[in-house]
Amino acid sequence: MSDTEWAEIHRKVMAAGLIPARSVRGKLLALPSIEPLLQAAETTGSKGMLDEAMLDSLLTQIQTPVVARTIAPIAEPEPMAAPRIHDLDHYKLADFPMHAKDVDAEITIHFDITGKSVTEGKKEDIQSCFNDRLKQIRRLILDRNLPNRPIAVNEAVRQRKQLSDRDNAFTIIGLVNDPKTTKNGHLMFSIEDHTGEIRCLLSQRDEDSPNQQIVHAGLMADDVIGVSGHFNQDGTMMWVEDIHFPALTKHERRTAGEDQAVSAAFISDLHLGSKTFLEPQWHKMIQWFHDDPLAKTIRYLVISGDGVDGVGIYPGQDKHLDIPDLFNQYSRLGTMLQELPDWVEVLLLPGNHDAVRPAEPQPAIDHELQTDYNNTMFVGNPCDFSLNGVRVLSYHGVSIMDFVSSLRTVTFETPEAAMRAMIDRRHLAPSWGGKTPLSPEPEDRLVIQEIPDIFVTGHVHGHHTETYKGVNLVHSSTWQDQTDYQRMLGFQPKPCILTVVNLHTHAMAAIPFV
Repeated sequence: MSDTEWAEIHRKVMAAGLIPARSVRGKLLALPSIEPLLQAAETTGSKGMLDEAMLDSLLTQIQTPVVARTIAPIAEPEPMAAPRIHDLDHYKLADFPMHAKDVDAEITIHFDITGKSVTEGKKEDIQSCFNDRLKQIRRLILDRNLPNRPIAVNEAVRQRKQLSDRDNAFTIIGLVNDPKTTKNGHLMFSIEDHTGEIRCLLSQRDEDSPNQQIVHAGLMADDVIGVSGHFNQDGTMMWVEDIHFPALTKHERRTAGEDQAVSAAFISDLHLGSKTFLEPQWHKMIQWFHDDPLAKTIRYLVISGDGVDGVGIYPGQDKHLDIPDLFNQYSRLGTMLQELPDWVEVLLLPGNHDAVRPAEPQPAIDHELQTDYNNTMFVGNPCDFSLNGVRVLSYHGVSIMDFVSSLRTVTFETPEAAMRAMIDRRHLAPSWGGKTPLSPEPEDRLVIQEIPDIFVTGHVHGHHTETYKGVNLVHSSTWQDQTDYQRMLGFQPKPCILTVVNLHTHAMAAIPFV
């Protein structure tokens, strides 16, 4: 099975209106083709959770016999050279009129918290941060065609007798508090603005009803949304008819000019210094950079955090370290990055294993740790920048854990679902007090103010590429083998995959070095 096969199957099944349960993954992978199953689902009008019962029912609708794959006997794999990506039809060397070394690097930083953090962590800073978030995302929600003019919570409460039937619906924009699912499957939460708070209920209805995907997925604490509906008869609760996220239908991507047709490559989570760092595969990639024709088109390499494994990140980490000294870890990483061809510009973000504050947004790695680097630009996390005119938002992705714990449609095996949710919410880490430590800056710079052309994350050691609402999503691959903790959870990482994006055509390709 190729590393992207399950991701492609998952994407097609979700596009057909089905949500695959974890228990059916093996059966779906065993099918010689997913298309007959999708045709059967369309014919029967099947939607919603694809569990084993629904899968078995759909398989009986397929006229042609379903033949499972024959599993080859386990044998020692023969070492193979990395595939030459220019043999693929969708990523042609003819799209690159010149080598990357002949194109000037153009890196424009739009936002990086380094040197700009001003918070003191006081209550007033937290209030300012949330007020700014509400202000920014409210403006984005107002860009869509709302059913009526939003009003403040206290205004709605004053008029609750007049607003207690569907003919007198109203709209509020605010922050979500305490979202949870009731025993009957309804979604209950509070909506809060600077004037007050109202308890809300979004009912579960048939699958074709609007907002049922939200009922199924859930909401996150501190999401900024709009709600439209009316009060119940006693005015104690709002019956929600519609939920409004910021508007984004189709993003028009910026492109590098034809005379600047170069590629950007993306990786993450090297964890250099760990005993599980995959050094032979790293050297295999370095050799590829020097020898393969496609590599001569790559002008930039973006490393989205956790370049090193760090020291003291978790209890007992010293037993798992091959390089126990933090300075030696960064020195070794600098030496290894210098092995790249001299035309490759490296952008290095910090992650939760790096020697910076854990609270996001994080500043760049300290200057004392940058001494052994000569081809690397150190930036903060997240970082909003442009490469030859193409807007890139790179974020390490710790908040993916909050999306997994809050939304039923997101798992560690599908981090791209969290990335889609971030784009829809226009925020990288909504929940305060969750698994993601946040720095309450007066201006909330985790709001996605400008839609990127390429959105990149890492952290959970998967790999995925897709285009969502016109945005290229890249979940960057790790260079660390399965850890003891991942083995305990039954999680299998997808290591050593270089993602390459043509900045002129936006074609994407993945190159494995396993």
